[in-house]
Amino acid sequence: MLRLSLIALVTASLLAGCGKPGGGDQQAATPADAAASAPSLLVSSEDVQTLGISEYASGPVITGSIQPERRADLRAELQAIVLQVYKENGERVKRGDLLVRLDDTAIRDSVQSADEAARAAGQSFEQAERQYQRLKTLQAQGMSSIQAMEDAEIRRNNAQSDLVGARARVATARQQQQRTEVRAPFDGVVSDRKVSPGDSAQLGKELIKVMDPGSMRFEGLVSADRMSELKLGQTVFFRVNGYPQIDFQGKVRRIAQAANANTRQVEVLVDFAGQQQPGVAGLYAEGRVQTTSVSALMASDGALVREGDKAFVWRIDGGKIVKTPVQLGARDDRQGLYVVTGGLKQGDRILRNPTSTLINGQRVELGKGASTGLGATKGAPAAAATTGNAAVPALPMASAASAQ
Repeated sequence: MLRLSLIALVTASLLAGCGKPGGGDQQAATPADAAASAPSLLVSSEDVQTLGISEYASGPVITGSIQPERRADLRAELQAIVLQVYKENGERVKRGDLLVRLDDTAIRDSVQSADEAARAAGQSFEQAERQYQRLKTLQAQGMSSIQAMEDAEIRRNNAQSDLVGARARVATARQQQQRTEVRAPFDGVVSDRKVSPGDSAQLGKELIKVMDPGSMRFEGLVSADRMSELKLGQTVFFRVNGYPQIDFQGKVRRIAQAANANTRQVEVLVDFAGQQQPGVAGLYAEGRVQTTSVSALMASDGALVREGDKAFVWRIDGGKIVKTPVQLGARDDRQGLYVVTGGLKQGDRILRNPTSTLINGQRVELGKGASTGLGATKGAPAAAATTGNAAVPALPMASAASAQ
């Protein structure tokens, strides 16, 4: 009986132990419990953005490329062999510098022949002139007939015509010889070398291109749907591929009166405002023509957390951070800000660059000057998360790893 009683007691004890929960560490924590157990975030002024009303430049989008206003595409004006190319791509040139030399052997012979013909025509004209003057003097003394003087005058006039024609042929031959030397039409740089020594230059063949890097302009296209908003002198804010950290500004100089035949867009010519401009032609540029200025609530791109088609921000509310859905409008490419159309109000404080480790409802402690928002001082001390008596460094821009 005693043995059976012991067996029953042990069995009851095991059954009771199996029915008990495994402890707090084995239970699934609720979001509220996770937020309560998470360490507090200590954020500094540069981690927080206080939302306010900002000016948003609204207008049609303009896309295009940077092109020089002064550019020359130098082509062959005669058929010849390329003897030498004196400049390479990127080299600076002065007006009149020799760039390409073509073979002028045949043309030199033409020049010599034209010179000799002009010399002979000049001698014939001088002889005919002297003969005419002699007969004119004799006729005045009655020693020569009028017919003889008129014949001498005709020979003088014909010789003069032959001389003019010979001189014209000399000028043409020399002009052809000059065309074998391709020279820079203005100060600039060589942008595209098309030939090398030994190439056969046909009439009209591209030889070399020269551009003036100081005459850059933005040649853009605007959708025809927005052309009614364009006016001369409007400000254009745009960025150029290759210069990501620079915001360029310009003024509309010209609006085309005919749409592009392929894209059905309107060409707009924009001059750079100020001394700063890219020195490389052909770069892609995109911006916006400022036609109107709208006041709106703006949030920075880095503060937004995207989940599919939805967007959220981490808002500071009563000492806690709250994951708040927002509705967004247009984006200001120049400032990198989005128009907030719903979900937030003026004066709300949000984290600038949140991370995925934040927990909805997690406690937050504002460091000194954190309420200043956009007026934060650059280079503020890094934020830290505190748990108990130990300080745990936070991730950059108001982020701390949640306790596991």
